[in-house]
Amino acid sequence: MRAARGSGSEPGPRHEHRYLVALGSNRRLPGIGGPRAVLDAAVAALSESGWRVVAVARLVASAPIGPSLRRYANGAVLIAGDRDPRATLRDLQRIETAFGRRRRGQQWRSRTLDLDIVLWSGGAWHGPHLTIPHPLFRDRDFVLRPAAQIAPHWRDPVTGRTLRQLAARHGRQS
Repeated sequence: MRAARGSGSEPGPRHEHRYLVALGSNRRLPGIGGPRAVLDAAVAALSESGWRVVAVARLVASAPIGPSLRRYANGAVLIAGDRDPRATLRDLQRIETAFGRRRRGQQWRSRTLDLDIVLWSGGAWHGPHLTIPHPLFRDRDFVLRPAAQIAPHWRDPVTGRTLRQLAARHGRQS
């Protein structure tokens, strides 16, 4: 199921895809600053990597999940480009690595940068290392609130609900 017309999530020029990417950081990065500065720099890195940045959500603070003790800065960005989901994942992981992210050790530990594909304009997608929509996004207020700010009418291809509906529903259940 594709997003409803006028939702801001349909692609622009031919072969352009839109992606809703969740951003997170809870560690300072030398030369950049604290988590909020890291997320601002990550959005700039996306643009420098050839992505068109369509919208950026206000950042929110959240409690950590798992063993990390540091609070997170979280946000969301809507980007557009001609890359398929696999190429997009590789690009996001390259940016994470440039920001000091190391993918080893304990899951959900503190990190300088986390970039997760939440949705894409092509609907549902599944590959060996990537599932879209992100399997846990519906349960995470720190993803839903920023996502609903910038793409409120974008529909989850699994539930058919808009991001605004999912955020409101999660808010009532919390």
